[in-house]
Amino acid sequence: MKQHDLTTKEGRKAHRHELRMIAVRPRRWRLWLLTAGFLLLLTPSALKVHSLFGLWPPMLGALCVMMGVPLLVTSVVLKRRYLRQRVAGRIGG
Repeated sequence: MKQHDLTTKEGRKAHRHELRMIAVRPRRWRLWLLTAGFLLLLTPSALKVHSLFGLWPPMLGALCVMMGVPLLVTSVVLKRRYLRQRVAGRIGG
């Protein structure tokens, strides 16, 4: 990968796209887990459902949210590692 010219509009756009593509899968899974967890937390009060597959929906929601937290940490670590390598010149240049 080459260094982008940040003085041009195309270079800034390419740079933003490159940064967005780092750790896409962990961020996408985290979004799905947090959304599912939030919906499961709201299920008992909104839909009057107090058992889902024999389990308590708020418990499942809390588990989804807790499973999303390591993905948040993973995506932050991957992005920081990529940016450090980029600045050090080991990627692109």
